[in-house]
Amino acid sequence: MLSRPVNERMPIPCDRAAERRTARVLHVNSGNLYGGVETILATLARLKSLCPAMEPDFALCFEGRLSEELKAAGSTAHFLGNVRISRPWTVWRARRRLRAILSRERFDLVICHMPWSMAVFGPAVRASGQRLGFWAHTFHAGQSWLERLARRTPPDVVVACSRFAEAGVDNLFPQAPREVIYPPLDLNEPADRRRSRSSVRGGLNTAEDAVVIVQVSRMEAWKGQQAHLEALARIKNLPTPWVCWMVGGAQRPEEREYLESLRKQAEILGLAERVRFLGQRSDVPVLLGAADIFCQPNLTPEPFGIVFVEALWAALPVVSFALGGALEIVDDSCGLLIPPGDVEGLAAGLGSLIEQAGLRATLGRGGPARAARLSDPATQMNALRAAALRANSGGGRA
Repeated sequence: MLSRPVNERMPIPCDRAAERRTARVLHVNSGNLYGGVETILATLARLKSLCPAMEPDFALCFEGRLSEELKAAGSTAHFLGNVRISRPWTVWRARRRLRAILSRERFDLVICHMPWSMAVFGPAVRASGQRLGFWAHTFHAGQSWLERLARRTPPDVVVACSRFAEAGVDNLFPQAPREVIYPPLDLNEPADRRRSRSSVRGGLNTAEDAVVIVQVSRMEAWKGQQAHLEALARIKNLPTPWVCWMVGGAQRPEEREYLESLRKQAEILGLAERVRFLGQRSDVPVLLGAADIFCQPNLTPEPFGIVFVEALWAALPVVSFALGGALEIVDDSCGLLIPPGDVEGLAAGLGSLIEQAGLRATLGRGGPARAARLSDPATQMNALRAAALRANSGGGRA
């Protein structure tokens, strides 16, 4: 039976001593890429003042954008050394470094993010005698070699980023207590959001009167950029002018090849003048604030969909296929869910939003309240603190 998300639960009773005690949580992650997991970790560091009773620390193997953001937020980041599972000595060395940290410091919970971190570091945490957690950021079928390695070290508690992700926990750790905690997100108004819409659009060669559709995602085929382009090709002759901003950079060789294929597809479909590939951007909130519609038609289920919530907070109607986490985020008050794989339906949905300014405005108004209900940072960070304290006391919720 699936547990209810924390933001829909009644307050969890606890004794007054526990209410006052600071929870120390160590987050273990590879750190070499940047996506949804790293966005959550950076948010925990940057907004830690919203939950002063929880002290987040971080342990990473690789330096990069995540380590830079943690440092900028004034958070402690322990470096364990570069690890390649194919080179066992790097694993043993990193485990020794983590054990040394755990011998010096006590944490209420040590959370490994994703199977890679669990496979590499779960045994070291377990050997230290400290409480071990696993954060499920996706649906785990339990079939990959990394999942099989991770399964060897059952955690004391599992945190799942959505009900959809929680449904896969039984495939990894069927006996582990679990919590559903939606990702805490920075829902504060960025200072540079005040830049005028016309200024942002002018810098991107986009007319003020054009309806802007934006997608922000990794350059991976399952994110649905190809289906998005196919849908746009079906509505390219609408009388209302529109432009699409494709935001996201290629981080790996296969992503660079995929990005190049998208550019070619846009040319073949006659969209080269309408679709702008903006690459990796650090000003996503600003871009969302200057757009009109958010569309990301995932071909396979998104475990949650952080950028969907960010788009809702920016008062954009969200359009996606009805899969995975999108079913928990988007409802009739704030967007359109299209039957999976239905490109014609996707085109019709986008067309209706492009042509009907009133519909865009109505759905856009529903977004911010929906975003706050799902991912208010103080609420969800306090939920994580409560989960850490329960795990430390031997409790949990199965």
